[in-house]
Amino acid sequence: MIFTISRRYSLDEYRAIEEKAEGRSEYRDGEIVPMPGGRLKHSRIGRNILTYFTSVLRDTQFEPISSDLRLWIPEHRRGVYPDVMVFEGEPQLNAERLDEVLNPTLIVEVLSPSTADYDRLSKFRMYRSIESFSEYLLVEQNEPFVERYTKQAEGWLLSDFSGLELSISLDLVSIELPMAEIYRGVVFE
Repeated sequence: MIFTISRRYSLDEYRAIEEKAEGRSEYRDGEIVPMPGGRLKHSRIGRNILTYFTSVLRDTQFEPISSDLRLWIPEHRRGVYPDVMVFEGEPQLNAERLDEVLNPTLIVEVLSPSTADYDRLSKFRMYRSIESFSEYLLVEQNEPFVERYTKQAEGWLLSDFSGLELSISLDLVSIELPMAEIYRGVVFE
C-alpha cells in the first residue's frame, strides 16, 4: 500500500504563492487547487456578461467585477474566482487586501464540464453563507441555457431559461439580461 502526503498551506503561504503565480488556484482550507484554463466559449460568455453588466449598470449603485478578483468565503476558509460578480455599493475588502472581496450580491459561473457539479453544488452551498449574496447565474457553454437562483424568504428559487430569444429578469439589479447578449459570438456545434 502506498500513502501520499499532501501538503497543507497556511492562508498566508497561499496568498504569497498566488501573487506570483502565472495561473490561478483556489484555496480550500489548506489545500491549493489549480484552476483549469478557460476555453474560447467560456471566455466569450464571461466577457459578454461583464460587458453587458458594465454598460447597463453604469451610473447605478452596482458594480460588476471580472474573475481577476478573488472572493474570500470566511465560513468555509475558501478563496475562489467567480467568473463575474456584482456588488451593491463598494466592494468590501478582506482585511484591507486589495485582491480579496467579501460581499458580492450577484455571482455568475460559466459552467465547464470539469467544474459544473462543483459550481452547482459545493460552491453554491458555500456562496450561500455570504450574507449579501442573493442571486446566482449558472451559464451553460454548449447550448443557450441558464439557471437562475434567487434568494427568497423560504429558500432559493430556481428559474431556467433556454433559447436565445429569452431575457433573464435580474431582480437585484432591476435589469433584463438578454440570452442573445450572453451568447453573442458563441457558435454551438
